[in-house]
Amino acid sequence: MKIKLSITLTFFACCSFFAQLTPPSALETYYNDVDFTARGNTLLQNLAATTISKHTNILFYSDRHDYLYEADEDLNNNSNVYLMYTSESRDKREYLSGNNAYSPQTFNTEHVYPQSLINSTAKGDLHHLRACDTDTNSARSNNPFSDGSGNYTNNGSSWFPGDEWKGDIARMILYLNLRYNEPFNDVGNLNLFLKWNIEDPVSDFEIQRNEIISSAQGNRNPFIDNPYIATIIWGGNDAENRWSTLNTTAVNLHNTIRVYPNPSSTHNITIKIPFDLEVTSVSLFSIVGKKVYETTNNSNAIDSYSIKNLKSGIYLLHIKSSKYKSTRKIIIK
Repeated sequence: MKIKLSITLTFFACCSFFAQLTPPSALETYYNDVDFTARGNTLLQNLAATTISKHTNILFYSDRHDYLYEADEDLNNNSNVYLMYTSESRDKREYLSGNNAYSPQTFNTEHVYPQSLINSTAKGDLHHLRACDTDTNSARSNNPFSDGSGNYTNNGSSWFPGDEWKGDIARMILYLNLRYNEPFNDVGNLNLFLKWNIEDPVSDFEIQRNEIISSAQGNRNPFIDNPYIATIIWGGNDAENRWSTLNTTAVNLHNTIRVYPNPSSTHNITIKIPFDLEVTSVSLFSIVGKKVYETTNNSNAIDSYSIKNLKSGIYLLHIKSSKYKSTRKIIIK
């Protein structure tokens, strides 16, 4: 990742250093037993206890067909799933199974943490299962992850998931360590996953998966709810703090803003923001840190922004208001 992007991300994340880490109202009950004033291993163990206790419905691997294709649903087409690594949209009916009469069957289930390396309970945990093209899944095999740039790459003995997916991968692996104490070294290394957690912010697609999976299993991936939790557990540069506010009101800015379509195949996006957030600027950066759009709003009278004719690729949307800051990943197909 180029230095210019790292500088941009640091600018928007730096406010989290002194931020009050308070879950938004929608998550207050879920995280009620977690002491977010703790740091390091103390917070890790505290959060692990909650994540384990909330995991009330332990699914078998064979149960995944009942939930996975809803979790992986294409945000722009509810008849399709969005595939890991290749970023393709495929008909939900094309899943590979001996019990599936539909033809063709073109995608199967990727264990982001290979099932041959993981304990039996985790094999059916939806938080690290993803719909994936069958050939691409085979090409990845059990190879650990390594760094790179651009699209997914098979490096022979390692696998780069692609810029669009590296943050998703990182937050899945961090979850597996938290929930099952699975080691990082079998699939990469901690520093790599912390780096990816910063460089590739949480997407609307990840939010959708987290909500559906939590409904199915009972537990959430806390690193999707707030990537900054990884920072205060393991250290390093600041990841995005989605719970950061400058007052005592627990507001989840990320979820009050609508960006659609995302992913977009029209090369246009629309951003809807409630008036009461008092947005002062909206900026869009390419994956290499180039600013491609910026507008300021001094009157606070605008609640809709349109950005058109974007080139295919991954972008970072930065929204600033008088009270809050938010970062969101945008995908243009």
